[in-house]
Amino acid sequence: MRLESGGDEPRVGFVVSKAVGGSVVRHRVQRRLRHLVRPHLEQLAGSGTLVVRALPPSSQASSTVLGADLDACLRRVLERSAA
Repeated sequence: MRLESGGDEPRVGFVVSKAVGGSVVRHRVQRRLRHLVRPHLEQLAGSGTLVVRALPPSSQASSTVLGADLDACLRRVLERSAA
């Protein structure tokens, strides 16, 4: 996921394995995660790369739970990168 085609934007990749579910379920989880990550792109370092790995329970989780988990993880990543 990129904002523009330049070289200084953050990049985000998603890993959604077959353990999460079938093709339709995996793509649904990836779309939901992509939607949740988009507002956080500005917080990531200039040319940083973030990889989001979806675990099997993510297929049953609500968007609120996915968003809360993602926020908590991003908070930890940003704290570590600031240190």
